[in-house]
Amino acid sequence: MNFPAMNNGRQTQTAANSSSSAFSFISKGWREVRDSADADLRLMKDRANSFKNIAASFDREIENLINSATPTFTVPPIRQSSEIEFMKKLHPKISEFRRVYSAPEISRKVMEKCGPRANLGIDLSRIRSTIAAEVYGTMEEDMKGIIEFNKVRSEKLNEEGQFGEWEPIRVLKTRFREFEKKNSTVEIFAGFKNNEIVEKVKSSLKAICKEPQESKEVPPLDVPELLAVLVRQSGLFLDQFGIRRNLCDKIVENLCSKRKNQLVLRSLVAGEPPAVDPDKINDELDLRIASVLQSTGHCSESGGSWTDFMKPDVTDGKRHVAIVTTASLPWMTGTAVNPLFRAAYLAKSEKQKVTLLVPWLCRSDQELVYPNNLTFCSPEEQENYIRDWLEERVGFKADFRISFYPGKFSRERRSIIPAGDTSQFIPSKDADIAILEEPEHLNWYHHGKRWTDKFNHVVGIVHTNYLEYIKREKNGALQAFFVKHINNLVIRAHCHKVLRLSAATQDMPKSVICNVHGVNPKFLKIGEKVAAERELGQQAFSKGAYFLGKMVWAKGYKELIDLLAKHKNDLDGFKLDVYGNGEDAHEVQSTAKRLDLNLNFQKGRDHADDSLHGYKVFINPSVSDVLCTATAEALAMGKFVVCADHPSNEFFSSFPNCLTYKSPEDFVAKVKEALANEPQPLTPEQRYNLSWEAATKRFIEYSELDRILNNEHSGTMIRKSNGKLIARSVSMPTLSEMVDGGIAFAHYCLTGNEFLRLCTGAIPGTRDYGRQHCKDLHLLPPQVESPIYGW
Repeated sequence: MNFPAMNNGRQTQTAANSSSSAFSFISKGWREVRDSADADLRLMKDRANSFKNIAASFDREIENLINSATPTFTVPPIRQSSEIEFMKKLHPKISEFRRVYSAPEISRKVMEKCGPRANLGIDLSRIRSTIAAEVYGTMEEDMKGIIEFNKVRSEKLNEEGQFGEWEPIRVLKTRFREFEKKNSTVEIFAGFKNNEIVEKVKSSLKAICKEPQESKEVPPLDVPELLAVLVRQSGLFLDQFGIRRNLCDKIVENLCSKRKNQLVLRSLVAGEPPAVDPDKINDELDLRIASVLQSTGHCSESGGSWTDFMKPDVTDGKRHVAIVTTASLPWMTGTAVNPLFRAAYLAKSEKQKVTLLVPWLCRSDQELVYPNNLTFCSPEEQENYIRDWLEERVGFKADFRISFYPGKFSRERRSIIPAGDTSQFIPSKDADIAILEEPEHLNWYHHGKRWTDKFNHVVGIVHTNYLEYIKREKNGALQAFFVKHINNLVIRAHCHKVLRLSAATQDMPKSVICNVHGVNPKFLKIGEKVAAERELGQQAFSKGAYFLGKMVWAKGYKELIDLLAKHKNDLDGFKLDVYGNGEDAHEVQSTAKRLDLNLNFQKGRDHADDSLHGYKVFINPSVSDVLCTATAEALAMGKFVVCADHPSNEFFSSFPNCLTYKSPEDFVAKVKEALANEPQPLTPEQRYNLSWEAATKRFIEYSELDRILNNEHSGTMIRKSNGKLIARSVSMPTLSEMVDGGIAFAHYCLTGNEFLRLCTGAIPGTRDYGRQHCKDLHLLPPQVESPIYGW
């Protein structure tokens, strides 16, 4: 662990910056309060002016009412004249009301009486008494006119079917009833409580005294929250000192007492018992951290950063499967192709959600790895290429997500090494089941969260026989010894179950042997086409033998040249076409030419290319492969396959068209046998065993994924009522678990030291990802992603 260095100059600068920030914060707060108070005063002045406008408007309405008081029907003269006289008598009173309350003193009085809780009122008793006197004084005189008016109105109503009161009279009667019901003093704010201006005044007053949580700016994490996060992230470290997870949860709960009180209050409001689940406290803390991170404007498209604080989501009843691999298309290697097909066929069942996590290379590394100078400017562009390639071969649209993690290409190892913590690019809400393609490769220099801590079930699939490659290097035996034990330790620390494709790999803990790979459906269709042509009597194969593979010595080229050179005379006239590209292409071709071997070298191409359909025999002498994909593809197309009697070919040996040899002499005999005969058509059962449907079924069975998906958990896992998987609390871990935990902790500490990483062959700067990866994947710098430890 490397802690950041401290010095006096930086402390002084930090203190000065803190003082300046504090003074700026206080000044900013005072300016906000002052501006808010000024705004409130302006609103109050505007309110006082609005009273003047209301009075003037009311006066104009009365004048318009008098001027437009022309009857639309015939009524007795006494009624018409009395109403007009009444309006004329009322007009001076309204004018007086307007004159009194529009005087300049009213603004000053309003400002003096207006306060946070002051009630402004207007005495309307004078106008009310005037209206009452006028109305009651003329009521007796107008009784006859009213009776006659009602009579005329009834006649008109019977004649026209509908008729309303004269609008001015209806309005005055309505106002009169309202005046009678109300008290002499009417509260201004009560009368205008729904007025938009009053609402603005209220909101302005609230803005002065509003609580911090109502602020649009998310407040930073306080000290207890930071300590709670520190304790929770230090679970693995504290566990080594006997501090169990439940004790850490108690510490987190006490530090988050404020959140606990809020949860209790919510429970009481909802009518539930005031019981607080520790998981709810963790959820609240997670969402709090997520909101703080999100408020910074950070949005990680790869699913990292603040989304990592979300909890696993199984509300839809589907489990989440994350497939992590060490290569990606267009690099045509087994660890790029096979995990892609696995993701497609696991997602096809629609029983679980699937995410495929592949490495993203910067432009400079893409030029070294991808064929035909093919490069991508963005992860989205490469994702589209991958999906188009896959859909063209499987014939259906696979519904799964593709994400990227930072990777760097190692020329010495000829492989991609992850940069940073790969597990962080799977959000915690999706961290349920992990499938690690080449788990030893992914975790050699993995400095991050332990996979078995983050995921409920972790399955590793061993693709490559690294020991065989390392033995070919200088001091290979010594290197292979160390790598063998490192692989075992890494597997114990990070996997629950390991699947070995064949016995050609090293024996690892927690492992079983099973071929969980299938072939591209396109090859099976080619085989069916060949069988149909042969049934019609047509010649299906017009060419002889060929070999296809990456042109590096370890991929069988050394064995091939040795066999052909040793038995050149026995295979007189035998011609072999070789297809491939690679780092050793020039050296391989030079050696073949020097030995005068009858080899025709061609550029590498897709095994499903039409130019390869006419070959009858596929020769593969490689003994470094774990399970050769090209061998399976050749068998699926109905060809003969001549390969070594080796554990890597054990799965294929049951097929009648697979001819295995045990010695160089036997190799010559098998080649002649294949050239002299016709291959047998595949049976339906044999075609199914080569398919990805069968491979997926074998994978689910041998990885115990069927038990996990069916929620049949062992004693270490339980399912809660909300669908979430949690570890069962145990009083004491087993000895094996304690050893695995110690190994994981030691591995974490060692991979955190840059000097030790470089001594073991790591690429410089791969403990964390670099600036270019931040730019390409829209990531925050590692120092911001991990602000607490900074390791």
